[in-house]
Amino acid sequence: MTEIIGVRFKNGGKVYYFDPCGISVQSGQNVIIETSRGIEFGECATGNSQVEDREVVQPLRPLIRVATEEDCRTVEANRKKEARAFEICQQKILDHKLDMKLVEVEYNFEGNKILFFFTSDGRVDFRELVKDLASVFRMRIELRQIGVRDEAKMLGGLGICGQPFCCATFLDEFQPVSIKMAKTQNLSLNPAKISGTCGRLMCCLKYEQEAYEDLLRRLPRVDSLVGTPDGNGTVSAVGLLREQVRVRLDSAPDTPKCYSACDVCVLRQGAGKPRRENGQNECPGAAVSETAARDNKTQPANPPEPKSQQPDCPPCSVPGPESAPVSEQKPKTEPGQRTETNPQKDPASDSRPIQPRRQRRRRPKNRNGSGSKAEGQGGPPDGSGSAGQA
Repeated sequence: MTEIIGVRFKNGGKVYYFDPCGISVQSGQNVIIETSRGIEFGECATGNSQVEDREVVQPLRPLIRVATEEDCRTVEANRKKEARAFEICQQKILDHKLDMKLVEVEYNFEGNKILFFFTSDGRVDFRELVKDLASVFRMRIELRQIGVRDEAKMLGGLGICGQPFCCATFLDEFQPVSIKMAKTQNLSLNPAKISGTCGRLMCCLKYEQEAYEDLLRRLPRVDSLVGTPDGNGTVSAVGLLREQVRVRLDSAPDTPKCYSACDVCVLRQGAGKPRRENGQNECPGAAVSETAARDNKTQPANPPEPKSQQPDCPPCSVPGPESAPVSEQKPKTEPGQRTETNPQKDPASDSRPIQPRRQRRRRPKNRNGSGSKAEGQGGPPDGSGSAGQA
């Protein structure tokens, strides 16, 4: 466990942990702390408390002291300087004709650095602007580009609900928001209705997303087959917040009824496959099975004739009516075999087995590739001429 205090630098800003160094601090007191940017003035949001070590990012910056009245007067003087710096920077931007919008100016507590926040649609070359500002203020100048959501957080305002911006009051960090959340909550996809003042999707879409996802898991979907106290039916509409479903009963499809989610039993989730009509089932002895047809990429055979015209037969023992008779079927032959059939005779009456075709054995060739029995046989005695000539 580690002892910490939580400090916030701006209203509605993020809370950062610092080491109290044995000083007791109450929530709401102003403190002077050491940060990566130097000495800063902040407000204590959380008093001395113990937290888990994994929640602390080491090393912790120390608390210097509790703010005095002199420190508060210094902060007020910096606020007045920020207003003057804002006007000067705004005029310099117009002189350089830069496509940027100045949002806020911030002095650090020590008064040796000015931070300018601005927004822009693209990258801005502000090197000449920095030189002009440094010549006027004679201190360190830093320009930082921010997004439109950060701009709304700094400036504040009222949302379409009539309340102050969530980001400017209690939101520490911006949560990712997507258009899928609006679809899940069955909201209008009109950008004017689901977008905030900043032009982005409203942050409040994230608040109820988990509740809607839980309701979607528990309630049946549209076109699901459910059982009700009045019989089976199909779901035509779902009310997530009221946890009710509208069902079209099979017995009375023209008059849908509303039921509570706890009064229905889901028989099939979502739209199922269409039912087969009567007479489409296939006879196993007259056609190939669906699995074999899928493997062989063939279509199943036509449905058999009525049972009065065709006797029952075990599968694969007697061919169906659409298959060729035994006398017309061609026997399968292995590679290298020859089938000898006489068109005048019935192959079924011929009991002689089909003899495999004889393959003629070739005489082995000599090393020089000739067909003679011995190398140089029949050639000149002096060895002239090619070997193997006749």
